[in-house]
Amino acid sequence: MDWEETTVWLESLARFGSRPGLERIERLLALLGHPEQGLKVIHVAGTNGKGSVCALISAVLAAAGYRTGLYTSPHLVEYTERFQVNGREVAPDELAALLTRVRAAAEAVAAAGGGQATEFEVLTAAAFLYFARERVDYLVLEVGLGGRLDATNVVEPQVAVITHISYDHVAVLGRTLTEIAREKAGIIKPGRPVVLAPQEDEAARVITARAAERGAPLFSVRAHCTVVPGRQDLSGQRFDLTAAGRSHPDLEIRLLGPHQLDNAATAALALTVLGSQGAIIPEDAVRRGLAAARWPARFEVVRTAPLAIIDGAHNPDGAQALARTVRTYLPGRRLILVLGMLGDKDVSAVLKTLGPLAQAAVVTRPASPRAAAPEQVAAGLKACVPAVYVEPEIPRAVDRALALAAPGDAVLVCGSLYMAGAARRHLVTCPPLPGRCR
Repeated sequence: MDWEETTVWLESLARFGSRPGLERIERLLALLGHPEQGLKVIHVAGTNGKGSVCALISAVLAAAGYRTGLYTSPHLVEYTERFQVNGREVAPDELAALLTRVRAAAEAVAAAGGGQATEFEVLTAAAFLYFARERVDYLVLEVGLGGRLDATNVVEPQVAVITHISYDHVAVLGRTLTEIAREKAGIIKPGRPVVLAPQEDEAARVITARAAERGAPLFSVRAHCTVVPGRQDLSGQRFDLTAAGRSHPDLEIRLLGPHQLDNAATAALALTVLGSQGAIIPEDAVRRGLAAARWPARFEVVRTAPLAIIDGAHNPDGAQALARTVRTYLPGRRLILVLGMLGDKDVSAVLKTLGPLAQAAVVTRPASPRAAAPEQVAAGLKACVPAVYVEPEIPRAVDRALALAAPGDAVLVCGSLYMAGAARRHLVTCPPLPGRCR
């Protein structure tokens, strides 16, 4: 397959949605020669913060001189974003060749009665092939959904990392924190250390119990880390950090928001655990790697006149973190939302959190068959936002918000990662002149 044929095939698989289970991926990897075996993996699960923690860990490992793979999902614009080695994305033709091989194996599995592989399963199989071929020293591997039955959960990691757990995908993972945490805890393997980000007590109890059952040493950020915030503005934030007795004074990250300090502590603690296993990660590498880490569409400033920010917050916990970040960095500014959401999310909870922050909102439709109707989202916002508009097309919605913004205002695009990519591409590539981006 060439790249165009590959994307058409992947999109044809996407319509089947997500089907948790390890049987298909295990059969697929067996036919491909088990490329996942032999990789040194840092496996990262959680509800929010997974991508940021992955980006931070991989940047530090690369700064320490390790050839580091990074596999994340979903992508914002192109599938190639999901596959990186030391910050460089896989080339489209390389990925097409890998997926051509995976497709043949997936068709063989289906023909033998093993079921149709999902989009995420074939991408994950391709990832293992790619990073094995690239001979990475470490692979930072983000869970797609849940943990226990996620296609990535076929590895024996050097360390498992669990970021903050909250309510999302409740129809699949469960409707209580206990149920959701049990699914996330499924990545814990016997004897392999676990790093746990700050949690609600209910979730922390589940993870702690599972680690004890598995004989897995547990390192929690609350017990093993101290963070002292310092200067913060829209260019980044500085802080002092101690992780498992290792002191890191005056660190800097470009990722914005109070929650990113917890993510940085989680990443640093995971790196300290790796160091206890023999990884050589000097202080200078920690400092340079954390400062170099980028993670698009997470309170990312993409334009300054007017100020335009993109954040992929799409669930109640993410919305609350976003609201805290807005209050921290944009006090007193008039805020205009560009909002689009998926219908299977807790739309009302997100609107109740973000709506009161805004003086105007433009509601649009994410590029997904699961998108919530913009008119319904707009109706929910009208109770708390003075001016609400509907523009189903994402570029037009962004342009309308920019047109509404006066000097000193801020435009915030949020509600869905499926919308963030299209909005980011539009904001980054279109010149900030009236009428030029219609």
